Amino acid sequence: MTTHSHPLAGIETHGLFIDGREMPATSPALLDVRNPANGQIIARIAHADAGDVDRAVKSARAAFKSAEWGKMDVRTRARLVNKLADAFEAHLDELYHLETTNNGRPLNETRAQLRRLPDFFRYNAGLALSRRDAVIPVEGNYLNYTLRTPIGVVGNCTPFNHPLMIMCKSLAPVFASGCTTVVKPSEYTPLTTLALARIFSEAGLPDGVFNVVTGLGPSTGKALCEHPDLNKLVLTGGTEAGQIAGAQAGRNFAHQTLELGGKTPVLVFPDFDLDRAVNYAAFGAFIGAGQTCVCGSRHIVHESIYAEFVERLAAKAKAIRIGDPMRPDTQLGPVISEKQRNRVLTYVKYGIEDGARLVAGGEIPADLGDSGGYFVQPTVFADVTARMRIFQEEVFGPFTSVTSFSTEAEAIALANDSPFGLAAAIRTNDIARAHRVAAAIECGIVWINDHHRLDPASPWGGVKLSGIGREFGPESFDDHFDTKSIMLNTGDQPFDWYTETMGQPRLN
Repeated sequence: MTTHSHPLAGIETHGLFIDGREMPATSPALLDVRNPANGQIIARIAHADAGDVDRAVKSARAAFKSAEWGKMDVRTRARLVNKLADAFEAHLDELYHLETTNNGRPLNETRAQLRRLPDFFRYNAGLALSRRDAVIPVEGNYLNYTLRTPIGVVGNCTPFNHPLMIMCKSLAPVFASGCTTVVKPSEYTPLTTLALARIFSEAGLPDGVFNVVTGLGPSTGKALCEHPDLNKLVLTGGTEAGQIAGAQAGRNFAHQTLELGGKTPVLVFPDFDLDRAVNYAAFGAFIGAGQTCVCGSRHIVHESIYAEFVERLAAKAKAIRIGDPMRPDTQLGPVISEKQRNRVLTYVKYGIEDGARLVAGGEIPADLGDSGGYFVQPTVFADVTARMRIFQEEVFGPFTSVTSFSTEAEAIALANDSPFGLAAAIRTNDIARAHRVAAAIECGIVWINDHHRLDPASPWGGVKLSGIGREFGPESFDDHFDTKSIMLNTGDQPFDWYTETMGQPRLN
C-alpha cells in the first residue's frame, strides 16, 4: 500500500462514511487501491486514525439509542430491511463491475455470488418477524420469561476475497436485530463497501446505522477492535489477524464471531464418478483464484483411483483460461496483490523442497507476465504427505495438493491432521459412509458431493484455529441480542427467611 498526502489528477478519492455521509479523515494521507488485473491505481481512500474510528463508533452508538432506529418497531424494521434488499438488487450491475475491478474475480463468478446477497437481508427480516422470547417452566409459583434486547454496536472487519458477500453475512442480522455497525473493509477492496453504504443511505437507512472506516489493519483495524464501546466484533480473515483482533476486543469483553483460516480436506472415495470428482476438485480449489477460506486445498484420494485422479486434475488445471476478469470467457483471474502472488510462488518452492511432485502450474503465465496483473497458474502438487508444509499451511491462492489413502480410518486421520477446522468435503455415493465420515471430521461445515455451497439459513463457521461463533442462520441472528431472564413470583404467601429459617425448603 502506497501512501500519498494528496490526491492526484484523474483518480477518484474516497473519504470515510460516517453518520450517513462521506467525510474526510483527520489525516490527509491516502492509500492506493489497485486493480489486481493490471496493477493500476483505480482509487485512493482515506486512512482513518483512532479519532476517526471513535467518531464512527459514537455515530453508531447515537443511532442505536435514537428514537428513529432504536425505537423502531419490528415490523417497520423488517420492511426497511426488505427495502434495502430491493435497493441492493437494483444496483447489482454497478456492484458486479465494481467488485470485479477491485478484487479481480471473473465477472461471471462475481455475478453468480452477488445476485444471492439480497436474500441474506430478506431471510433475516423473516427471522426478525418470527422471533419469540421464551417462557420457561420453573419449580414453584413462578413465571420465568426471557427478554432479548439488541446487543448494540458491532465492529465488522472484512477481507478482500469476498468483500460484499462476507460483509452482508454480518450486515443482515445487524440491521434486522436493531444493532448498528462500523465496518473496516480490507484496504485492498473497499470500493463496493463504500458504494453499498451510499446505496443503503439513499434507500432510507437512518444515519449512523452503517458507518465505514477505511485504512490499514494495524492502525484503523486495531482502533476499531480495541474500542471500549464495541459490543460485538465480527472478523473474517487469517488466523493470526483473528488472534490479534480477538485479544484486543476481549479486553472489553465484546462478543466475538471470528471466521479465520482453513485447510479444507476433500475425501474422494472410489465409488464416486471420477470425472465429477475432478470437476469438483477444480471448482473447490480454483474458484476465486483459490482465495477462499474453504478452498479445497487438500485432496485425500483413495489409492485405487489416485494416479488417474492426479492425471485428470492436472489436465483440468492446465486447461483453465486465465486472463482479464472482465472478459466473459475468463475462468481464472489474478490474486489480489503482488505480495499474495509471491506467497503462492513461495509455497510452490516449499512443495518442491519437501519432495512433492508438481504436476500443474506453479508459475506466472508466460503470456501475462508483463500485464501488470498478479496472475499465477492454477497449481497442483501430487505425492504430498501430512508433514509437508503445503499440507499443513494455508496458501490462499489457486493451489491444491493430492495425497493418497488406503482405508476410511486413514482418510479421516489425514483430514483431521490439521490445526484448522473450517470446512471439509466428501465424495462418495455410499450413504452410510457419507454420514459416518461427515460426523468424524473435526470442522464446522461439511459438503457431501458438493463444494462452496452456502445458504443464509445454514450456520457457517469453524472449530480449532478456524475461529469461533457462527454466521448465517438463527445462530447468527440470536447472537446479536443480550438475553435477560425475568422471574416473577405469582404466589401471595407471606415470606420471612429470618423468622422461619429452620423450616425453609430451599435458599433460592
